[in-house]
Amino acid sequence: MNGAEEALSAFEQHLAVEKGRSAHTVRAYLGDLRGLLAHLHGQGVGDLSEVRLADLRSWLAAQGSAGASRSTVSRRAAAVRTFFRWAVRTGRLTADPSVRLAAPGKDKHLPGVLRQGQAEELMTLAAVASDDADPVAVRDRAVLELLYASGMRVGELTGLDVDDVDLSAGTARVLGKGDKERIVPFGRPAEAALRAWLGSARPALVTPQSGPALFLGRRGRRLDQRQVRSSLGRLLEHLPDTPALGPHGLRHSAATHLLEGGADLRTVQELLGHSSLATTQIYTHVSVDRLRAAYQQAHPRA
Repeated sequence: MNGAEEALSAFEQHLAVEKGRSAHTVRAYLGDLRGLLAHLHGQGVGDLSEVRLADLRSWLAAQGSAGASRSTVSRRAAAVRTFFRWAVRTGRLTADPSVRLAAPGKDKHLPGVLRQGQAEELMTLAAVASDDADPVAVRDRAVLELLYASGMRVGELTGLDVDDVDLSAGTARVLGKGDKERIVPFGRPAEAALRAWLGSARPALVTPQSGPALFLGRRGRRLDQRQVRSSLGRLLEHLPDTPALGPHGLRHSAATHLLEGGADLRTVQELLGHSSLATTQIYTHVSVDRLRAAYQQAHPRA
């Protein structure tokens, strides 16, 4: 298609450099757009200026017919709208064919979460496992306490440096999506676990390659997300009746428990670093879903 490759290359730079999107997001958007271009080529559309709303709708319909989930179709529609808005803004097009492009809402599947009692059991198990002062076990306890206390993403946690944590204030400086910085609080259990990690366990693992990384692997390099997932999985194996979840499940659990404890949506939105309140609202569905299940089990006329 005429001019398409140049436009995609420039759009890729726009997403990565100007908007600060993650490499994963950039790849996903570019993949979606290349899929659209292939569809348009098959429909005989030879130039971006020839694209019409009906062409975009037929592409989305084809995605659904091919088995793509509502969430995937919704994301692809968002990628297309973002691209065409950018194309108009940069003078590559005079009109945006995606203005009235609608997509099905995202699937309302609820994230797996721990009950509050299960979260307490997990943290107790991590504390017991660290009793022998093995540096990795001490680290795992601090990692899980901080993830659950703060609700931060696992990628945000592994990106923390020592100076990002203020133990006296009980806060951590987090670099989130789009390089947006926020300050998140944590409580005394997380503080105690971090002090144990920083006091003796981290120094036992430090190497010249460690740099300022807060959390380290056994070889002294910055901890990666795979190691966090593996550590959590090993601990969950010892807790019966817990849902299968990864580190992101602790983020879901933290948000749900905050709302169940009376926190307002805006506070939880700020803590999690969500750009949209609509993203945070899924946790109200989690709480209501669990309330409904308890009601149906307990009420004689449910």
